[in-house]
Amino acid sequence: MKPKGLLIAAVLLAVLGGLWWWSGRKQEADIKKSPDTTVKLLTIPEDQFQEIRFKRGVETLVLRRDNGKWRIAGPQPYPADPDTARSMVTSLSSVTAETTIEDKAADFGPYGLNSPALDIAVLTKDGKTGEIQVGDATPTSSGYYARVAGSPRVVTLSSYVKGSLDKSLNDLRDKRLLTVEQDKIARIQLQTTGPAVEFGRNGESEWQILQPRPLRADGGQIDSLIFKLRDAKMDLANPDPDAAKKFAAAPRVATVTVTDSNGSQTLEVHQDKDKTYYAKSSAVDGVYKIAADVGDGLNKGLDDFRNKKLFDFGFSDPGKLEIVNNGSFAYTKSGDKWMSGAKTMDNSTVQTLIDRLRDLAADKFADKGGGKTVFEATVTSNSGKRVEKVTIAAQGDRYFAQRDGDSSIYELSAKSVDDVRSAAGGIREPEPPAAAKKK
Repeated sequence: MKPKGLLIAAVLLAVLGGLWWWSGRKQEADIKKSPDTTVKLLTIPEDQFQEIRFKRGVETLVLRRDNGKWRIAGPQPYPADPDTARSMVTSLSSVTAETTIEDKAADFGPYGLNSPALDIAVLTKDGKTGEIQVGDATPTSSGYYARVAGSPRVVTLSSYVKGSLDKSLNDLRDKRLLTVEQDKIARIQLQTTGPAVEFGRNGESEWQILQPRPLRADGGQIDSLIFKLRDAKMDLANPDPDAAKKFAAAPRVATVTVTDSNGSQTLEVHQDKDKTYYAKSSAVDGVYKIAADVGDGLNKGLDDFRNKKLFDFGFSDPGKLEIVNNGSFAYTKSGDKWMSGAKTMDNSTVQTLIDRLRDLAADKFADKGGGKTVFEATVTSNSGKRVEKVTIAAQGDRYFAQRDGDSSIYELSAKSVDDVRSAAGGIREPEPPAAAKKK
C-alpha cells in the first residue's frame, strides 16, 4: 500500500475510534442521568388497615376489619376469605409503580383517570386515608395507568400488581362451608353408612377414636379429613340453580360435626345418581355442589381411621428392645452402642429390626384371633416413658397381633411377620477388625 493510502487509513481509524469513545461516554452519561422512575404509591403498616373500599363505576365494595377479622360490609354483609384479605392487605401496604409517565399531568383523560375503572381507598385505624386510582391499559397492554388521588403524577402499574388489587365480591367472600379454625378443632363426629365415629384429642393433642368405642386413631387420616373439610367450598363461579332440589332428592352419604373453642358446625353431604356431591352447612345459607374428592374423603368408615401400626414409637430412638423369637433376648442402648448384657452388638443389625418393627402394620382388623405365639417384642422409648408390647400368634397360615392394653386384633401378612422374625434372628456381634497385613 502506498504511504498516502496508509495515512488516510490511519486518520479514518482514529476518527472511528474517537466516535466510538464519545458514543460510549455519552451512553454512560445518559445512564447516570436517567432518574429512578419507580415510585412508592402507598406505604401503610399492615396492622393499621381498618377498611378498604373498592369502587368500580357506581358500585362500591367495602372490606372492614372488626376485632382482628376481616368481613365484607357492603354491598351485602358476608364473611371475608381470611387468606385473600391478608394477601390484599400485603399488596396494598406497599404499592410500587413501574414507571412514571408524567410528573405533572394537565389532563388525566388520555389515561382513563378522569373516571377510573378501579378506585381503591384505604382507611387506617388513626383515620388517615390512602387512595389509588387505576385507569386504562397501556398501549402494549403490559400495564395500567394509575395515580394517587390528588396527585398530578401519572404512573404505570404492572399487570401483576393491578391483578393483585382488583378483587371482586366473589374473590373476597369466604367460600368455606365450615368456618371453624382448623388448628383449634377439638372434636369431630362423622356419620356415614356405618356406626357414628367420634374423634377427640388426648392430653398430648394426639387424635383418638372415642366412639363407637375407644380405639387408637391414625392421626394422618384424621388430618386428611380436616383438609377435606377445609376444601368444602361454595362454587360461586359456576353455581347450580337446582342444587337444593338435587340435594333433597339424593341420599345422604355423610354428616360431619366439628367443634372448636367457638362451638360446633355441621356439614351434611348427599350424592346423586350421577356421583355428584351436594352439601349443606349450618354455618352458611344455601346448598352447594362440592368437589368429588371432598365427598369421597368424607365417605369413609371406622376402619379407615384406625391406626394399623403396631408400634407408636415412630422415629424416636428406642432405648431398649426385648424379643422372644426362638429364645428370649434383650438389647439396651448405651451411648451410641447397642448392648446385650456385656456384649456389644452390631448397630446395623439392631437398626434393621427397629425399622421392621416401626413398619409393622395390619392389613386389616379381625373380630377374633388366637393361635400359637410365635413372636413377642417389647419396645421402650421416649426416655423410658413409653413401653409397648406386641404379641404375634399364628393360626394356620394367618397371623394375628395384639398390643398390651389394646383389645384390637391386627391381622398381619405372612411376609411382614417373616421380615420381622428374620431381622430379630439376624442380630449379631460386630465383625472383628481385619488383621493388618504383615510387611
